[in-house]
Amino acid sequence: MINFGYQKLYIDGQLIDACEQSKAQVTCPATGEIIAEVAKAGKEDALKALDAAERGFKYWSKLPLADRTEWMMKLRQAVLDNEDLLRQAMIHEMGKTYEGAWEDIEAVANGLEWYPNAMKNLRDEQIPDYEGTHSHKMIHQPAGVAVAYLAWNFPLLNVGFKLGPALAAGCSLIIKPSALSPLSAYLLGKIMHDIDFPAGVVNILSGPVAEVANTLTTSKKTNVLTMIGSTQTGLRVIADSTTSIKKLSMELGGNAPFIVFEDADFDTALDLAIGLKFGNSGQICVAANRIYIHESIYDKFLEAYIQRANNLKLGFGKDEKPDMGPLVTRLDRDRMFELVDDAVSKGATLEAGAKVPAGKEKGNWIEPTVLSGVTNEMRVVQEEIFGPVAPIMKFTTDDEVLELANDTEYGLASYIFTNNHARIERFSTELEFGEVQVNGVKYSIYLPHGGIKNSGIGHDCSHLALDDYLVKKRISIAK
Repeated sequence: MINFGYQKLYIDGQLIDACEQSKAQVTCPATGEIIAEVAKAGKEDALKALDAAERGFKYWSKLPLADRTEWMMKLRQAVLDNEDLLRQAMIHEMGKTYEGAWEDIEAVANGLEWYPNAMKNLRDEQIPDYEGTHSHKMIHQPAGVAVAYLAWNFPLLNVGFKLGPALAAGCSLIIKPSALSPLSAYLLGKIMHDIDFPAGVVNILSGPVAEVANTLTTSKKTNVLTMIGSTQTGLRVIADSTTSIKKLSMELGGNAPFIVFEDADFDTALDLAIGLKFGNSGQICVAANRIYIHESIYDKFLEAYIQRANNLKLGFGKDEKPDMGPLVTRLDRDRMFELVDDAVSKGATLEAGAKVPAGKEKGNWIEPTVLSGVTNEMRVVQEEIFGPVAPIMKFTTDDEVLELANDTEYGLASYIFTNNHARIERFSTELEFGEVQVNGVKYSIYLPHGGIKNSGIGHDCSHLALDDYLVKKRISIAK
């Protein structure tokens, strides 16, 4: 077991202890062992970060884009040079597979490289003057100090989604990683310190919500609030933010329907239904949460799905090359058992899993779990599962499955598999989700990622993410 030692806050370009000398332990979810200590920030540290970010913004926002790009590319290279360290940190702090952790590294690297070009391609908007008395244009300017609250499930991918557009736009940034997986973000702060990244432009600290998040959220120095997390947290942040008018961008909870029609490519749908449910141990906001299968292929699909789930390899570490790791905490693992018990008590059938794997009692492990006979009143359908429990449901008609799919407060991702073009057109229009993926899955830095309903506002990825960190100004000049 690797021990990563003690990692400090990164504020104003320096690695520092918390003002009250507080520390927090980071525990490996695979074994329950302590693998690091990190400085635990408090209110005074949050205030210090706000002051530093305010100074950092004054410097960074006036720096030409070419110079900002040079710094971003320097940081990108430093991240890639420390790839193995960062991947090992994510394995140990939240149970990722080593292969899966590459996605996080890639998100940081791609964001730092892609957004300067997107910013360069942003053009001022010319507005015609119908009376011929003035010339008008809309220009973009950086919004100010941005605060990012990040979920634990993708410790660096979530950082990458915020870091690239914020820095390219000219904003300074305060990153608050989750207390469950702060290690890799703290190591990023150390990397930034080691390359002498401009002071105050990026600040990284983690600590109790009541002391750190509330201070950052309510501060009038905060101009942008962006987050990746649960809907409940998002609602609380929005409510607390009203001490001043702030720009808000939030990617929140999901409850994705995964719909397979009778004319779908069976093998493709099966592969993706497995990958989108058990990848990252199901701890993904766009996971296949509710799997709907047409009655004509339901039995065949269920049998194949159970077999595939039973064959997944559970493990931890660089050398084991597992398909799936543990859940992040024991509470999250135990919640999976609660969801299964609720479903079975209401008539569902447990087809596979819902056991602690032999020899893995010390961590937060659960076998890949499959339920059939699931109905809408069960918690496993109504709630975001965020774990490796797959409810497989049968449907008969298009109208029926469309109504079931939309029967949720969430609206992030959705998936349909069919070769019927009229059906594709209808479901693409009528599914109430920010993303509709048809016959495949693709995510990339240049593709917008965002939800509707209670799944959020704004976008991560693509040029649309720049909007979160920019304000528009009209300039009118009399002739």
